[in-house]
Amino acid sequence: MLGFNEPEVLSQLASTVALRPRIDELADRLVDEGFDHLFLVGAGGTYAQMWPYEHLARRSSTLPVRAVIAAELVASGDAALGERSVAVFTSVSGTTEDSLSAVEFCRSKGVRTIGFTGYADSPIARAVDVALVSEPKAWPFDPQMLLFMGRLLSRRGEFAGYEKLADELAAIPRLMVDVAKQADPSASAFAEAHKDTDYHFLVGGGNLWGFTYLYSMCILEEMQWLRTTRVHSAEFFHGSLELLEEDTSVVIFQGEDETRALTDRVEAFARRISRDVTVFDTRDYALEGISPEFRGLLAPLVLDTVMGRVSKHLERVRDHSLELRRYYRVMDY
Repeated sequence: MLGFNEPEVLSQLASTVALRPRIDELADRLVDEGFDHLFLVGAGGTYAQMWPYEHLARRSSTLPVRAVIAAELVASGDAALGERSVAVFTSVSGTTEDSLSAVEFCRSKGVRTIGFTGYADSPIARAVDVALVSEPKAWPFDPQMLLFMGRLLSRRGEFAGYEKLADELAAIPRLMVDVAKQADPSASAFAEAHKDTDYHFLVGGGNLWGFTYLYSMCILEEMQWLRTTRVHSAEFFHGSLELLEEDTSVVIFQGEDETRALTDRVEAFARRISRDVTVFDTRDYALEGISPEFRGLLAPLVLDTVMGRVSKHLERVRDHSLELRRYYRVMDY
């Protein structure tokens, strides 16, 4: 497949799920020692990737958990930051300046810090109290975060079936390769049909809202310089729907959690207005070996894999490299 190195993908994803023993040990230690607040800290895409796990905690746990933007945390502070707090950071390169500043800020408050990254000698890996390192460039962080939050909530008696889930996640590398292969033809077709489309309206909800935000901002805007509107499916009928016209490209991300009906409602309305509605639905993928009760939790990882194929084909048809930047890490700001 175009721009797809299967052995590399398998190896990178395998390195993420191989962290399970260390993640289990870490989560157990945190629960045994005790803490009162959990901060999931990121910048850009890594901030968006924290939302599904705030969402998971919010719907099943009384533990105060919130996703926060690294730079805002440093600028505004948080009254809950202290020795009874834990902060989790993710960074592919381990060099994101805003996240590094947030690590240092948290540590100055006595917060215990944890980092997931692909480089053991990176600034963030060296700065956090505990670094859990996968292979370089391994993305996304969903396997690690799902294991971490699953174990943590399980130990608190707030997540049933963690051991079963964690065992099933061992199949993630092969499953995601299968998802990529299945998605590739439709990804190519979408890219061909939207070669000249310069505006996309993206919708998602539940644990896919973070991915919706991520794909809109970090891929279509940052990597393809396309204009987008992104809106949560529960908020669709409060303003943004007025931007729809009959030729508006509406891209809907549909998962399998309890918010599915909210996104179905958006799709039904959008099809009344626009002739260009595309739905990317995790239900279309078999995910053999994953129990039905866990499928919804994997939606962000599945959609990241599917849309990774779309990104590669957009790069091809638009002759616009995904690595090309005008400002990000190019100019000082």
